[in-house]
Amino acid sequence: QVQVVESGGGLVQPGGSLRLSCAASGSPSSVNTMGWYRQAPEKERELVASFTSTGSTFYADSVKGRFTISRGAAKDTVALQMNSLKPEDTAVYYCFYTWTFGTYWGQGTQVTVSS
Repeated sequence: QVQVVESGGGLVQPGGSLRLSCAASGSPSSVNTMGWYRQAPEKERELVASFTSTGSTFYADSVKGRFTISRGAAKDTVALQMNSLKPEDTAVYYCFYTWTFGTYWGQGTQVTVSS
């Protein structure tokens, strides 16, 4: 059974940094795409960053130059380094993994940027 577990998040002042981590276990095959979405109150879920097994990387325009997605050394782990955080980055962040048999989500972690 596939499980996806997130960690990180919290409260940070504007201009600060946070690092989110995510790990998947139980997959019988290689992941196709992994990344992060976020959802702010009363807004639609937004793709923040992702990368594929073929090497393609995506960043939302709103986070380019500030966020970095990276693959961990351990199998099926991914991290999101968030620098120069802004109040508008406040949201619940969800990691996701897509395999040929479906997409699985982390439980979500709250990121709040406020002074």
